[in-house]
Amino acid sequence: MSDVMNDRIITLDYGSGGMKTSELIESVFLPAFDNEYLRGLGDGAVLDIPDGAGRPVFSTDSFVVSPWRFPGGDIGKLAVCGTVNDVSMAGGVPAYLSLSLIIEEGFLFEDLKSVAASIASEAKKAGVAVVTGDTKVVERGKGDGIYINTAGIGFAAFDIPGKKSVRPGDSVILSGSPGRHGAAVMMARAGLLAENSALKSDCMALDKMARSALEAGKGGIRILRDPTRGGAATTLSEFVEGTDMSIEIDENLIHVDPEVSAACAILGLDPLYCACEGRMLAICDRDAAPDVIKAIRKIPGGEGAAEIGKVTGGAPGKVFLKTAVGGSRILQKLAGMQLPRIC
Repeated sequence: MSDVMNDRIITLDYGSGGMKTSELIESVFLPAFDNEYLRGLGDGAVLDIPDGAGRPVFSTDSFVVSPWRFPGGDIGKLAVCGTVNDVSMAGGVPAYLSLSLIIEEGFLFEDLKSVAASIASEAKKAGVAVVTGDTKVVERGKGDGIYINTAGIGFAAFDIPGKKSVRPGDSVILSGSPGRHGAAVMMARAGLLAENSALKSDCMALDKMARSALEAGKGGIRILRDPTRGGAATTLSEFVEGTDMSIEIDENLIHVDPEVSAACAILGLDPLYCACEGRMLAICDRDAAPDVIKAIRKIPGGEGAAEIGKVTGGAPGKVFLKTAVGGSRILQKLAGMQLPRIC
């Protein structure tokens, strides 16, 4: 039996690049992610491009969430979903992932295998292969357990013109209750969640939801985004930033789950500024909106999709929230660090 199977924790030896590193790869990562590209253990992967594939879509992201395991997922699930979602929001069909891990000395092997299992499970669901990667180990106290960097490659299946194509009268669509991920992570970090709490992260891959929406929209979707750090409010602000357009959303049309509302009340947070990891925001042609919403609702996780507002032209670059009591306030991009270490 290899030494890896006898050790309980990661030591600096596993970042040496030598025998221990090889044992780590062969005992944890190859069994989890085995495929023809990874099996060669080269410095990179020479990838096949499917016949008829569109232009490459490329994205990269890093994940430093604390705690690394949270209600509804862990850093491994988050890493796959986050990168798959970024490729999907650009109109791509995700195909390949790279995976780099920075592991702190003392991290449990049992936990590392759990993270690897989450990565493998989510990658399989999204139909992507982990084709290359890297592992580094840092001294105890310098890594907060584990950090992950992923890069994703997909192939463009849809043309999304972006915010330059947004026009007055367009519909604003949100695929579900905002703020679940940020609220769940912050409550878990504060030790305020009961074991049976209904509050869990919305973390999920959006590839199927995005594809369904884009197919139903028939070219009518102007822009698509997953509202992660800074939440829905920040993403909406980015949609019209630097344009002649403005957005007006209606608080009465935005369903916030009761457990999210309760958590945000305890933490002093606004759900519209809390991160999502399994929600989409879309601006689309008004005539296409009913079909897009219907298509999203058919995908698990999208049952709560709704039109929450519209694009206007009255105040360039501004986002207005019509409040439940009939007032109005401006939503701006998040300033400062409301939710540190949530993704």
